[in-house]
Amino acid sequence: MLTFDYVLHHPRFLEFSAPDTDSAVARATRSPVLPHKIHDSRRNGATTQSSHPFALAYNPALDGLRGVAILLVILSHAHAPLFDGAFYGVDLFFVLSGFLITTLLLQELQRNGRLDYWRFYRRRLWRLMPALALLLLAYCVFAPMLWPDLTDVYSDALVSLLYLADYGIAFFDSPGTLLHMWSLSVEEHFYLVWPPLLAVLARTAPRGGLWRRIAGLLLLAWAWRVAWVAQGQQFYEIFFRFDTRATGLLAGSLLAALVLEQPAWLEALRRRLVHFMWVVLAVPLLMAQAWDDMNAMVWGMTVVECAAAVVLLAILQRRGAVYEMLSAPVLTVLGRLSYGIYLWHYPVVRYLRADLPWPAVVLLGLAISAALAALSYYTIERWALRRRDARPAPRAARPRPTGAEGMQRPLSQ
Repeated sequence: MLTFDYVLHHPRFLEFSAPDTDSAVARATRSPVLPHKIHDSRRNGATTQSSHPFALAYNPALDGLRGVAILLVILSHAHAPLFDGAFYGVDLFFVLSGFLITTLLLQELQRNGRLDYWRFYRRRLWRLMPALALLLLAYCVFAPMLWPDLTDVYSDALVSLLYLADYGIAFFDSPGTLLHMWSLSVEEHFYLVWPPLLAVLARTAPRGGLWRRIAGLLLLAWAWRVAWVAQGQQFYEIFFRFDTRATGLLAGSLLAALVLEQPAWLEALRRRLVHFMWVVLAVPLLMAQAWDDMNAMVWGMTVVECAAAVVLLAILQRRGAVYEMLSAPVLTVLGRLSYGIYLWHYPVVRYLRADLPWPAVVLLGLAISAALAALSYYTIERWALRRRDARPAPRAARPRPTGAEGMQRPLSQ
């Protein structure tokens, strides 16, 4: 049966899309404490409380899926022919992010019965902000030299730093040279609203019914996007916004809830997973979709999100052709550096594509971005990760006051 035993942990495993769990390997040997509202639906549709411990191990195929996503994004921004629709690579990131974030949040709910929001947001800040700040600092220094005509370098950097690029691009056409920051803003908005919302859903959903609540949210998010299409809003005004791009993140979250709750039909689907690979094979056909094609908003993104979910189900089993293909070393290396590559690639590719043909833009852009990402990771990001994972020093026990000393201590202390 497909359980959280397939969900994987490694020092680099969750770096782009989700926070690591502290001492996860140590806790894997203990059965989690389960809140009464999170349950495991088993055979014959019955629902019972989950009792299996978490067994966490590294899955290279998940890094490989990130590698595929970053390659598609670079092909799209390099304006490679036949890859007009490669902007769907971001949807792969969204589904994977939603799955990993929700998996970890549900694990924490199972262990502790509650979420530590401060810890969650603190870990996100330490993981994401140092690399972003380094990029923006470099951009502010070098962009005026590379693009002397730019007049909005510093305002673009500020909008990006505040994670407002999604709505800034959709409605104010800013930032421009940092256009790719929109997806990081979408994910950051998700990080802000999803943990408390998920906690409410988990505590109010009936036994084994959390996945239904999330599926309802997913349907509403899709209908919300289609409604804006029906009202005639411009493509770019819909494409870049968090509220109209939340479906991928919710699709990944839905998969995480399904893997936890294990409705009977999921096991049947897993046994017949090979029959659903046609959804994955349909994705290359979407590469012909051009920018401004509203079909992408109505059904194209949905196809990619479903394909990403099928691929995730396949690789979580840790066997089979899809798992082996995505575990290729070159893809896993790209996946481990995917956050840094994504940060650096757009200014690099935009500069190169002004004078070079697309094959050179892809090769040079990927090489330069990967080198900058590695430099960032092995310097400032590793330092930030050590700070993130450092445990506060235990406070020395103070002698308990007695007598007059205790009586004179203010109540606020």
